[in-house]
Amino acid sequence: MKNYDAFPEINDRELREAMEFCVRQIIHVLPEFTEKFQHAHSVNNFYEPKDNLDWTNGFWTGEIWLAYEYVRDNPDAVAMLRIGTPQSAKDALQKAAEVQIDSFLHRIQNKITVDHHDMGFLYSPSCVAGYKLIGSEKGREAAILAADQLISRFQEKGEFIQAWGPMGHPDNYRLIIDCLVNLPLLYWASEETGEKKYRIVAEKHIHTAVKNVIREDYSTWHTFFFNPETGEPSHGATCQGYRDGSAWARGQSWGVYGLATAYRYTQREEYIDLFKKVTEYFMDHLPSDLVPFWDLEFSDGDDQPRDSSSALIAVCGMLEMAKYLSEEDAAYYISLAKKLLKAIYDHCAVKDMEESNGLVLHATYSNHSPYNTCNHYGVDECNIWGDYFYMEALTRLMKDWKQYW
Repeated sequence: MKNYDAFPEINDRELREAMEFCVRQIIHVLPEFTEKFQHAHSVNNFYEPKDNLDWTNGFWTGEIWLAYEYVRDNPDAVAMLRIGTPQSAKDALQKAAEVQIDSFLHRIQNKITVDHHDMGFLYSPSCVAGYKLIGSEKGREAAILAADQLISRFQEKGEFIQAWGPMGHPDNYRLIIDCLVNLPLLYWASEETGEKKYRIVAEKHIHTAVKNVIREDYSTWHTFFFNPETGEPSHGATCQGYRDGSAWARGQSWGVYGLATAYRYTQREEYIDLFKKVTEYFMDHLPSDLVPFWDLEFSDGDDQPRDSSSALIAVCGMLEMAKYLSEEDAAYYISLAKKLLKAIYDHCAVKDMEESNGLVLHATYSNHSPYNTCNHYGVDECNIWGDYFYMEALTRLMKDWKQYW
């Protein structure tokens, strides 16, 4: 891995100032984004309100819960933010999150656009968080129903959770690397209900994914197909990377975070080594300012958009895995995480509400290329998971965080 000694780490003052801006911003926009949700990405740096129909909506509720935690834990700081009293701010955030939990329960009970694998992204930072933080029984009910929905997409032939599309259709008989971070929902459901079925599916999917999406050089495939007749591995491909053989930046970062959570829940030692190598590939393919391009094929001098959100996902993955490593290794990855976060804070963080109603600029949702199949939207904008993982990273560095995942 390259030497990063010369790069500065984010310091405690910057962490506090960054988190306090996030809290002010979230409370400022709550009137517009309580009954509605922030869209997956901004337009000209401003989010529009949308119904609860996308795979990304849970991240917005997660931001509200992270702001709630900060307000609850830091009443003296909140009193100086001019956002009301600590109690009124906490109550406003809790009320908004509970309104959204009602929406998530309605969505899963009525099976509204839930026929895909992103149940963890929807229900862990919203409903599991609400149950853990305030004992929300609606949150618990919704999250267990979401876990049931997620395991309904498990394919016995191949032993994986099918990401998208009609079940069993050859064009979509595949998994995608993102799903590794959906799986904590299943582990939580097993712990909460005592039912082993959720954990069994999660562990089979992890094993299949890790075996197939990580290439020999420790870059990663975005998607991986299987033979629907036999379940045998077929081939890797991309939807959102530059080309099939490149490393889509956000996919690589899902691998970093996904391997950290895989180790947390399975304690399989081989996942530590894979985490180190997948993380090394990610870091070694960053430009000189440490803000990733949307695909790791690109670097300094390329006229391509960045994806700040991929850096933030990787930061959270490093901070998660550091909890399970030797003291020396943990210090190394915590330092790397702080350097990446400093780069995002310096180059991408919103610091003026007139500039954006989001938190982090220069993210990329989906960038079309001549070699991929994706649409072109949310390029060089805020996106909702980038904002969420920014707050999660700040929170992880400011306290011993009891995670939602």
